[in-house]
Amino acid sequence: MTTGAPPPTAPKRSRARTFVPLGIAAWLVLEVWLLTLVAGAAGGLTVLALLVGGAVLGAVVIKRAGRRAFRSLQETLQQQQSGQSPAAPQSAGSTGNGFLMLAGLLLMLPGLISDAAGLLLLIPPVRSMLGRYAEKSLDRRMRAAGAGTLGGAFQQARIHRPDGKVVQGEVIRDETPRPDDSYRNEGPRPPLAH
Repeated sequence: MTTGAPPPTAPKRSRARTFVPLGIAAWLVLEVWLLTLVAGAAGGLTVLALLVGGAVLGAVVIKRAGRRAFRSLQETLQQQQSGQSPAAPQSAGSTGNGFLMLAGLLLMLPGLISDAAGLLLLIPPVRSMLGRYAEKSLDRRMRAAGAGTLGGAFQQARIHRPDGKVVQGEVIRDETPRPDDSYRNEGPRPPLAH
């Protein structure tokens, strides 16, 4: 028996969910291929020394970026406690620590392509250019979403029904206690006797 309603369709998969796993797989294959190529040309000990050196350099970079972030946090807290208005954080400085930590993480990952990307992120003009690009991109996406803040972006809840339809709505909680909920505030209930 047919009802005339179209059959339910699966939700459309986003581009990111399609291409990110493919990109990661291609990156891993390239890393392994390049490591074997360099190992064949320069020897296995050279590749091992490069990987260990990258891991040590990455740990040093992450530790330095973490100290800078902690020092910046301490200065901000001291300025707030003394009643001074904290200085406005520079966009390049505030994103610089994040990109430094990303550089350290890329250096710690085994592979020569990730090491090259990590070394590229250690260059200050590259970090500031990426910081400006990330800030502009985030600002553009927030304006396109029509929400002025992140809280506004999550104002409405979306419920996906099994037939693929989306029902929009808001969650409203009723905080008044109901008569049948009175036992919850009385403490533990005595066990039932059989």
